[in-house]
Amino acid sequence: MNSSEERAPLWRQLNATAGVIMAVRQGASGTAAIETVPSELRAGVQALAFHVWRNLGRAQALRSKLASKLPPPPADALLCVALALAWQRADAPYDMFTLVNQTVEAAKRGASTKAQASFLNACLRRFLRERDELVAATDKDLVALWNHPLWWITRLKKDHPGKWQAILEAANKHAPMTLRINVRKSNLADYMTLLAQTGIVARPTFEGALLLECPVPVQHLPGFADGWVSVQDAAAQLAAPLLLGGLPISGDMRILDACAAPGGKTGHLLELTDSLVVALEVDHRRAERICQNLVRLGLEATVLTADAARPQEWWDGQLFDAILLDAPCTASGIVRRHPDVRWLRRESDIAQLAQLQKNMLHALWKLLRPGGRMVYCTCSLFLAEGSDQVQTFLTHNTDALLLPSAGHLIPQNGAFFEGVPDNQVSDYDGFYYALLQKRLA
Repeated sequence: MNSSEERAPLWRQLNATAGVIMAVRQGASGTAAIETVPSELRAGVQALAFHVWRNLGRAQALRSKLASKLPPPPADALLCVALALAWQRADAPYDMFTLVNQTVEAAKRGASTKAQASFLNACLRRFLRERDELVAATDKDLVALWNHPLWWITRLKKDHPGKWQAILEAANKHAPMTLRINVRKSNLADYMTLLAQTGIVARPTFEGALLLECPVPVQHLPGFADGWVSVQDAAAQLAAPLLLGGLPISGDMRILDACAAPGGKTGHLLELTDSLVVALEVDHRRAERICQNLVRLGLEATVLTADAARPQEWWDGQLFDAILLDAPCTASGIVRRHPDVRWLRRESDIAQLAQLQKNMLHALWKLLRPGGRMVYCTCSLFLAEGSDQVQTFLTHNTDALLLPSAGHLIPQNGAFFEGVPDNQVSDYDGFYYALLQKRLA
């Protein structure tokens, strides 16, 4: 935290955090909402907002016990922020009485909350007096218990009946910082030595990813600016090796990375092969991020701002040997990194995104040469965006063969694999992977 953040009064941070929470409730992404926060407050507000999203179910349940009717949206957001930060003694970032006083001050200072300042004061003072009883009264509320919307919990119970609780537990934990070593410039053992020399503790995770004991700013990573290493979750690092693993690698191979931003998987593909890679991204600003990441890595790809589902607008007619489709999805597997997603998504989004995924699969399959391979992946745990989607695709495309692949990866937080050396820990996000091959004619 910089000096300007340290000087910023807590009531300002609480007001800004409430604004971010309200923006997500109205349909904005958490990332976009946080970007609108004044720069001197942004880091602190992001930390507070992440804490609130991980505890918002409990906060909303407590608010229902304290208020007979729903307050106006700005006041409700501020009240829920305070309750999310205060309800758990051991995890509270501030002294309780300080938090209540500063929340009331924030209400008084806000044009849209000034009229509810006394109401918020009464609710929070009552919460301080009756905390244990109020928390106990919400313990049987599934939304309060798991801090996810009820429809989300219900869907996970249906899709993963034996694992839904472990999934939700993992979702509420902090994500680790995981690195991918650029094999063109270093290797795991040498880079671990470099980290140790700078006092950074790391250990291998599955499939060669490197897990840091504590996150650090990227500028503290040896060689980061020169492309020696990238930050990428261990599960996301499976995509490129899975796609390339069964193909005869040659310099004249043509590979398509559809929906490529921010470019992590594009970079990984280029680190492993000298082939021609075409990277697509429909949003021009996100396409620029692909280019920036490739410049840092010292790699080159053909980056196009285009819609993967509409190849008639960008395809040159030459078939691809391999296609990576990291399709748009609910992001239900990465909520520990993006805790706003659970409150941003609606259940109806699943069907809409599944239709988009279907359209992309259908459009891009035509661009794959016979004998070529496609990896379809999503950072989702919902079957409709994973195994159900692929089974439907296989039913309607008899020239497609499903090869051995990971399927649904359930999020892990530090659990050890059986048979994996003791120094290799599994800690990764939730993903779905299917490796498809187009049959020869």
